[in-house]
Amino acid sequence: MRIAVDAMGGDKAPDVIIKGAILAAKEIEAEIILVGDEEVIKTKLSLHRKVSDNISIQNATEVIQMKDSPAASVRRMKDSSINVAVKMVKEKRADAIVSAGNTGAVVCAGSLFLKILPGVDRPGISVLLPTLKDVVQVIDMGANIDAKPEHLLQYGIMGSIYSEHVLGKKAPKVGLLNIGEEETKGPEFVKETFKLLEQNKNINFVGNVEGRDIYVGDCDVIVCDGFLGNVVLKVSEGLAYAIKEMLKRNLSINIFTKLGALLSAPALKALKRETDYSEYGGAPLLGVDGGCIIAHGGSSANAIKNAIRVAHESLLHNVNQHIINALA
Repeated sequence: MRIAVDAMGGDKAPDVIIKGAILAAKEIEAEIILVGDEEVIKTKLSLHRKVSDNISIQNATEVIQMKDSPAASVRRMKDSSINVAVKMVKEKRADAIVSAGNTGAVVCAGSLFLKILPGVDRPGISVLLPTLKDVVQVIDMGANIDAKPEHLLQYGIMGSIYSEHVLGKKAPKVGLLNIGEEETKGPEFVKETFKLLEQNKNINFVGNVEGRDIYVGDCDVIVCDGFLGNVVLKVSEGLAYAIKEMLKRNLSINIFTKLGALLSAPALKALKRETDYSEYGGAPLLGVDGGCIIAHGGSSANAIKNAIRVAHESLLHNVNQHIINALA
């Protein structure tokens, strides 16, 4: 098993990416290929005392920055670390790619160079969010902002397959994100999606779910279009940051609140750990021929390690073949 890691993608690349790859190499049985400026990667690797034998390097001379236009940069920068890593999967020199770089560029390169799985029209980004009960998988989180009902049906099937085979959930509950529980609510394409999901026998569809239900945990998979999904993701990130800052501010008002903070430290640490995105690693781009994991741009070394773990688990459980079988 070979996993190509975009060493130059992300806010803290290449240092954090390389450190994450070193951590992952100790835990999983796979060849980890760092893709990027060979000399830079070699220099950074030399700063670490012990580097596993299952880490190698593939040179790439260009880097797509976060601010770059995804489609234009993928076409123009043919030797970028993202393009080279994706083409390695296309050419069967790697089985999966992990990147914390420009999300749009990863989706564009993945859709352009890798074949779309039979039965899939548009790939979707699947993100795990913590809930009161367990994690919930939300798909799509931004790959396809102009979705049609049949695309959302495919997302429901792919999300259900991933939830069952990778997350180990039997007959995962699939919900459709809407403004109300009634099937008559929402825009026309969402109403049509409801009918398609309800009629499909490959999934355990439980009906509409509202935004307030996302973090309750009654659903295992929540389906939505990429525009709405990305809004959900960004609002969630912003809310998590705001709550953290509010807690800091209010727990440092006086000696009593500081004492309360000290007494609550174990619970606060547990809450931080439970809501830490780095523990979930990365988001699979479901629907492309080959593993493709998109990590957060601000990923820590732990997040990169877990993103590589997610890629490894997806390959190990043969998710793509299960998707093909379900959509056949």
